[in-house]
Amino acid sequence: MKYLDEYRNREIAAALTEQIGRAVTRPWVLMEVCGGQTHSIVRYGIDRMLPPAIELVHGPGCPVCVTSLEMIDRAHAIAQRPGVIFTSFGDMLRVPGSCGDLLTLKGRGADVRVVYSPLDAVRIARENPARKVVFFGIGFETTAPANAMALFQARKLGVKNFSMLVSHVLVPPSIAAILQAPGNRVQAFLGPGHVCAVMGYREYESLSAHYRVPIVITGFEPVDLLEGILMAVRQLEAGRAQVENQYVRAVTREGNCAARNLIFEVFEVGDRKWRGVGAIPKSGYRIAYEYRDHDAERLFEVDEIDTHEPPECISGLILRGLKKPCDCPAFGKRCTPQNPLGATMVSAEGACAAYYQYGRYLDTGNPGDRSAGAGAR
Repeated sequence: MKYLDEYRNREIAAALTEQIGRAVTRPWVLMEVCGGQTHSIVRYGIDRMLPPAIELVHGPGCPVCVTSLEMIDRAHAIAQRPGVIFTSFGDMLRVPGSCGDLLTLKGRGADVRVVYSPLDAVRIARENPARKVVFFGIGFETTAPANAMALFQARKLGVKNFSMLVSHVLVPPSIAAILQAPGNRVQAFLGPGHVCAVMGYREYESLSAHYRVPIVITGFEPVDLLEGILMAVRQLEAGRAQVENQYVRAVTREGNCAARNLIFEVFEVGDRKWRGVGAIPKSGYRIAYEYRDHDAERLFEVDEIDTHEPPECISGLILRGLKKPCDCPAFGKRCTPQNPLGATMVSAEGACAAYYQYGRYLDTGNPGDRSAGAGAR
């Protein structure tokens, strides 16, 4: 594909790896924030190409993984209501709640439908005026514009039987929470390229300055990731801490102003609970008062939820960069994509799913062993 092959070029990747090796003089721990970056790192063996002094840990960059168990259970409670058509993207159907998943509810007769856009759910609502149509709107800032547009259109068109259960989470507060947490090991971040394509990276500048931590906004291909790692290592070695933009072909400092304006028209910032992490102040979007008639959480009154998380699942430690999937005794045994214990295994962007998909559960030695090395094409 034009403009893509060069970002998977083996020779360029090898040259960047060599530069990283020359730049590093001491151990450093870096965290990639985005789940798409995690999958590329594991798929191409980026972590196994690096010098032993560089350790990559995986952050809370999978929106499915960090959607709170309470919110999943609220979705299940709404989906079982008579007269409800519950719509969602496909990756939410198998996310385990306290008692099963949406796919199980569908098998029991609930009207659960997969859509490919929140606007599809608005269309379904217009086609079924006697039913209540709910869309499960999750994600980081990346998916917020599309969800905001669905709410904007529903209000504009007077589609009163459409509502949205919103569980949007925001990246900058999660980075702050990681840095403030006891036992934090992260010394630099590879910032989320897709989020910053929408929001820009101005918010990250205050984080970098306050916590004295390098943040490099990074793309998703092997060359992107290796260049982002090199830029972060050079900052660490020089004692610098600032925001740099590796992903210049997609990200600007200001981001997409039209998308941001739409988000702030429909949503407001509020506290949000993250699965495996806990409550983080001002870390999510909620539906603004003017759009309250389309707020499923208010309309269905499902606040009283009793949750039950599998006790052996360590997804919370993985999401905070304190553990890796191979550290979990259930990984690849009692917990697989076919029978997931936690969201980090069921989601396509989850770290556990990435490790499983690319065979890391077959490792017989230290999970950090680099001897099986891979690399770019």
